[in-house]
Amino acid sequence: MSKRKSGQNVHGLLLLDKRLGVSSNRALQEVRRLFNANKAGHTGSLDPLATGLLPLCFGEATKVSALMLDDNKRYHVTVQLGVMTDTGDAEGLVLETKLVPALSLAQIHQCLQQFMGSIDQIPPMYSALKLNGKKLYELAREGKVVERKARRITIFELNLLDRTDTCLMLDVHCSKGTYIRSLAEDIGHYLQCGGTVTALRRIQAGQFELQDAWQIEQLEAMTPEALADCLMPVDTPLAFMPAFQLSADQARCVTQGQRIDFTAEDSGMVRLYHERIFLGLGEMRLDGKLAPKRMLC
Repeated sequence: MSKRKSGQNVHGLLLLDKRLGVSSNRALQEVRRLFNANKAGHTGSLDPLATGLLPLCFGEATKVSALMLDDNKRYHVTVQLGVMTDTGDAEGLVLETKLVPALSLAQIHQCLQQFMGSIDQIPPMYSALKLNGKKLYELAREGKVVERKARRITIFELNLLDRTDTCLMLDVHCSKGTYIRSLAEDIGHYLQCGGTVTALRRIQAGQFELQDAWQIEQLEAMTPEALADCLMPVDTPLAFMPAFQLSADQARCVTQGQRIDFTAEDSGMVRLYHERIFLGLGEMRLDGKLAPKRMLC
C-alpha cells in the first residue's frame, strides 16, 4: 500500500486481469495513475510469470483489504514435467532435467489424489516469507537455503484439464497460503521426474471471478467517468458478514469510537450502516455491546 499527496480521493475496488511479465505492484501503480488515486493497495500478489485476477483497493477500501487475504483462490496452472528450477517456475535457473516416464491417465489421477484435502506444504525459498526480518527470496538470491517449517494448507479441488507427454494442465482450488510452485514441484517429485510451473493464471479469489476483471488496455481507453463506473463499492467483499442498520444517534456514537448497547442474535464482526451508507466494521460482543472496529469515517 502506498500514498501520494497530490491525487484524488478515490474509494472502491477494481478487478484487474494482470498481464504477463509485470509485478503486482507495477500493475497496481499503472491503474492508480489512471485514477490519480491518493491511496491504493492490492490483495495477494501474483508473480510476474502469473496472470489473472488481481483485486485492487482504493481509498477506504484499503481498510477492508486485509479481510480479503484469507480468501480461497482458484488457478489454472501448466506444470512442465522433467524440469526442476531454483524458483519452481520457468523464470528460474534449471537445476536438473529428467526423462518423463510414460504416464497413464490412472497414474496421473492417483498422483493428484495424494494432494487433495488438508496437507502440509513447505514454502519455497523464492517467497516473501521472512526469517529474522529478511525475506526468503533475498536469502535465496544470496545463494542461501534455510530450513522452512511446513504449513497446513487445503486443496479443495485438483483437476486435470489437459495433458501432453511432458505437461499437465491443472485446475487448482486452494486455501490461502498455498504456493502453486511448491505444489507443482511436489507433483513432479511424486511422479519421479520433477516439475516446474510454466504458466499460471488466477481465475478466482473469494467471491470474485476473472470474467469480471478489466485489462489495462481497456482501462487506458476509458474516460474518467467510465473508469469511475468500474469501481465496486467498498463493502462488496464483505457480503458474508451480518449487516446492522443504526439510528442517527447510534451511528454518531460508533463513528466517534464509542461502544453502544445493541440487541442482536449475531456475534463477531458485522457491517454497520446508517441510511444505507456503509460506516465500517464493528464487533458484536457477547456482553451485548457493539464495538466499532474499522470505521471508514
